[in-house]
Amino acid sequence: MPVTAKLSKKFYERFGEDVTNELVNWFNAVDATYRTDLRELNETNFARFDAKLEQRLAELRTEVRTGLATLKGELVAEIGKLRTETTAAIAHAQSTTVKWMFEFWAPTAVGIVLTGVGVVALLLRH
Repeated sequence: MPVTAKLSKKFYERFGEDVTNELVNWFNAVDATYRTDLRELNETNFARFDAKLEQRLAELRTEVRTGLATLKGELVAEIGKLRTETTAAIAHAQSTTVKWMFEFWAPTAVGIVLTGVGVVALLLRH
């Protein structure tokens, strides 16, 4: 944005319009130079910031991938352990069920057979 100078009448009278215009042009040139320098400095700083951000993101991605790989290994090991424990528990439950079935049905079968023998014995006596 160019500088617009409003100078007093005394300044114009003392130095003239040419000096005044030269001074305003010089201020505008300095302003343009500083703006250009500032823009370049901002672009350089942004480029550095962007590079650091990319580097940190890459490091973060590596850390996350490493952590996920470790977690995956631990989960696979735990799932294998749980599978083994579950299989053992099912086998134990099956054997317990068979044992209870035998303990229930054996006396029942003996009772039924003895009842049948008793009925036959009573029928044969008469």
